[in-house]
Parts: sequence; C-alpha cells; structure tokens
Amino acid sequence: MKKSTSQSWSIPPELIGKTLAAALKALNVDLSWNDAKRLIERRHVALNGVLSMDGTRRLVAGDELELFKNPLPPPPSDDDVRISYLDDDVLVVEKPSGMISLRHVAQLNMPSEERRAQPTLDEVALRIIGERIRTSRDMASIPAKHRRRFVRAVHRLDRETSGLVVFARSIEAERDLIAKFADHSIERIYLTIVRGYPKAQKIESHLIRDRGDGLRGSTKNSSDGKLAVTHIRPIEKLGDYSLVECRLETGRTHQIRIHLTELGHPVCGDSTYRSAFNQPPIEDLSGARRLALHAHRLVFEHPQNGHQMAFEAPLPEDMQTLIASLRSGPVPAKAKPKRSS
Repeated sequence: MKKSTSQSWSIPPELIGKTLAAALKALNVDLSWNDAKRLIERRHVALNGVLSMDGTRRLVAGDELELFKNPLPPPPSDDDVRISYLDDDVLVVEKPSGMISLRHVAQLNMPSEERRAQPTLDEVALRIIGERIRTSRDMASIPAKHRRRFVRAVHRLDRETSGLVVFARSIEAERDLIAKFADHSIERIYLTIVRGYPKAQKIESHLIRDRGDGLRGSTKNSSDGKLAVTHIRPIEKLGDYSLVECRLETGRTHQIRIHLTELGHPVCGDSTYRSAFNQPPIEDLSGARRLALHAHRLVFEHPQNGHQMAFEAPLPEDMQTLIASLRSGPVPAKAKPKRSS
C-alpha cells in the first residue's frame, strides 16, 4: 500500500532539546510511551524528510517531524548504488529511490549509527571509491590523483527520484560542470508515469517558492520567479495513465512535478503536487509506491578532454512493475483526469 502522511509538525520551541520519542508522544496525547517508541522503531516516523529510527535523538530548532500511517521502506544501502563511470575528474552513479543526494544541514548532527543506516549518495560514492582503492592489487602504483577522496555534487535528485547523478572529483571539473548546468548545455532526460494523456509540447513558466499555499508553483508575473522549460513527449498509454519522457531545458527545483501537475497530469506517487493552485486534487489510483520519476539519460562534454559522455539508466524494477500492472488493465477512477488542451 502506498505510504500516506497522517500528520506533520514543525517542532515548537517547547520541544526543542527533547528526544524524538518524547516529542512524538507530546504531539500525540493519545499515544503511550511504548506506542511512540514502536512507531519510530517500525519506520513510521521521518525527521526533516528522512526516516528516523532513533527515538533518543534530540530535536533542534527547525526540525520537521512526519508521522506516516504505513511504514516507510527500509533505506537503500551501498549495494543499491551502481557506478556508471569513474575517472580522475568525473563520477557518474545510478541513485536508488529513497536515498538523498546530500546530507541536509539539519541532518549533520545525526548520530553516526543513524548516518550509516541511512547513507547519502555522496557518502556512498566516497566509500565505493575508497573500497576500489583498498582492493587494488598494487596500491603503490596508483598515482595520487587517482586516489582522490573528493566528490562534490554539481546537481541533485529528490530523495524518491531514481537515476543518474554526476559528481565532480576535482576542483576544475566542479567549476566546469557547474557552468555547464548553469548554461543548460547538459542533456537531461527523465521518464515518468502520469495521470491521463498529455500531448507532446514545450512547457514554459516562471517558478516561485510559494504559489500561495506553501508549495512551489508558476506565477503569471514573468518578472517574478525563475524561468523553467520542460519538453514532454508521451511514450505509451497505460490504461488511465501514460509513460512520458521529459527533457529539461532548465533544472529548477521540482520543475517536472510542477509543470505536469499544472498541466493536469500529476506524477504518480507524488503526494505533494496533486493539483494546480486552488484546484481540487487529482486522484492517484495507480498504486505507485513512490514518486514515479527516473533520471534516464545524461549527456555532457567531459570537463578535461571535451569528449561527449552519454549515459542511460534503465527503469528500476519498481517502475517496470508499475508499468506492467497498468498495462494489464485500466485502473478505475472516480473522475476523469484533466486533459491538456
């Protein structure tokens, strides 16, 4: 069953410094101490968007707590990350769904055991590189530059989004790749499953941090926000849903999710963006267990030699399973999805 949030809170001042278990009990007066501890141990609680199973963790100002009706999936491990390419300047990896790209500043004080249990992609990348160095047959023969432990993210994916991520392994490569992302010269193609049947088109809008309800969205005032451009192309109809290719011309936060939702075709498994501002939510009966969004293709020029680098990551098993289930027959819906004009 797809996870759903029952409650969420910003930690009030009087609970700062309290343990996670104590805060959960204080915010839910009907819970016993044992109930609060069991909910945490059984993966029903997230802190700052990340599963937390440490009931003794002390809360700090700015912490956000979520309580889920259904248990969250266990976090991915190092074995779930696949290296697509590695050299002295560039690392390309396939990120599994459920793993965050970088540790949020609010998570830097996480206990070491919890950090190891819920690693970030950059931490895993460093460990994989280190393991390759340690298992090398002739360590002394490896030049120092090949033994670099430096990895720096030049872009990132949302926690639930799977697919390709590139890291820089040198200062020069970091500067070059950041510039390439800024001038939109890196090709990025995503695959997603959405409600309804969008037409092939270019979506262009200006995105702002708060559309009026606390969520990011588009504004009609072109002088506000940042320009966001997405090119979409339907690939296959799947009952009441579609498999869609999205090519990013820009790379704003939540850009694909916002553009498709505002078009009337929200991404399956997206519990945040279900409708345009002030519109009723569009129901999701797809059965998606997570955000059905995958970074499928990444193309860029190597920062040192200028050679074109092209990578593709196949759809992960969970999205393939979802597609197969939707192909088997239409999912009954209470209301027809809005079609793009």
